[in-house]
Amino acid sequence: MNFADPVFLLLIPALALLVWGREAVAGRFRAKLPFPNLAIVRSLPANWRTEMGRLPQALLYSGLVLAMIALARPRSIVKGEEARARGIDIMIALDTSGSMRALDFDPLDRMAEAKKATRTFIMHRQYDRIGLVAFAGVSILQCPLTLDYAALLDFLDQVDVGVTTTENTAIGTAIATAANHLKKSAAKSKVIILVTDGRNNSGEIDPLTAAKAAAGLGIRIYTIGVGIRGTSKIPVDTAWGKQIVPIEEDLDEPALTEIANATGGRYYRASSSRQFDEIYSDIDHLEKSEIKGPATQEYNDHYIGWLMLAMIFICAGLGLELTVLRTAP
Repeated sequence: MNFADPVFLLLIPALALLVWGREAVAGRFRAKLPFPNLAIVRSLPANWRTEMGRLPQALLYSGLVLAMIALARPRSIVKGEEARARGIDIMIALDTSGSMRALDFDPLDRMAEAKKATRTFIMHRQYDRIGLVAFAGVSILQCPLTLDYAALLDFLDQVDVGVTTTENTAIGTAIATAANHLKKSAAKSKVIILVTDGRNNSGEIDPLTAAKAAAGLGIRIYTIGVGIRGTSKIPVDTAWGKQIVPIEEDLDEPALTEIANATGGRYYRASSSRQFDEIYSDIDHLEKSEIKGPATQEYNDHYIGWLMLAMIFICAGLGLELTVLRTAP
C-alpha cells in the first residue's frame, strides 16, 4: 500500500505537538474546584468512570489521525506495468477540389467518405501527433501537429469542398506544405497521407520534386486515390437548379505511385467504403514505432474506509464526553 498525497501525513507530528501542548502545558489554565486537601479524594477507590476518563480524548485524537491518513489517500496497486507507447508524426493532406463532390460512395460523396475514414483513423491512433492540410489550387494548414484529437476532429469537420476558395489540384504544393510542418519534427517516423481524386494541374511545385525533398527529410508519403473507375456522377448548380451530371475519372495513378515509391511509401486506390477503411487500417499497422513510455499503474483507493473509521472514532469520543463520561470542569 502507498499514498497518493503523502504530504498530509506531515500533519500527524503537528497534531502530536499540539496534543502535548494541550495536555502538558495548557492543563494549568483549566478551571479547578478548590479543595483544601485532596488526600481523602485520592484514597477513594476508582470506578469505571475514573478509569475510562481519558477515553474520549484518546478517541478524538485517534479520529483526527485517521482523518489525516484518509487525506493522504491510501491505495493499493492493482496492476503495474511499463507502458510502451507507439508514436509518430503524421500530416494528412485532403483534396478539397470540386470533383470531390462526386457521388462515388452512395449516399456519400468523395469528400464525405474521405472525412469519415480519416476520422476513424484518427480515433484509432494513440500517442501520435497528427496535423491536417486542406488543398485544391493552393494548400492551407487546417491544424498543426497535435495530440488534442478532439480539436483535430473539429478542424476536420470544417474541411469541405471549396474551403481554400480555389479550384484545380496542386498536389506538389500540398506535399511541400505538409513536409514543411514535419521537417522540424524530432519523431523517428514522419508520414504524409495524401488523399486526392485528381491529378496535379496547378501550383509551381512539381509533385515528384516535392516528394524527393520530403524523402530527404526522412518523410514517408502514402498516397490514396479516391473514386470509382470510369464514369461517375456529380451534382452541379445550373439555371434549372441542381442537376446530376456525369464526370469522368481523372486520377493520375502512375504519378501517385511514383510519389509514394520515391519516399518508401505506398499507393492505394479507394473505390469503396470498405477499401477506404482497409487502406487506413493498413497504414495504421505499417506506421508503428514503439517508444518506451512511463510506468503506468492501476490503484484501488481506500481513503473512504479510513475516513469512515475516523468519523466513528470522533463521534464516539464526543458522545462519551457529553454523556456517560462527562466530567466537571
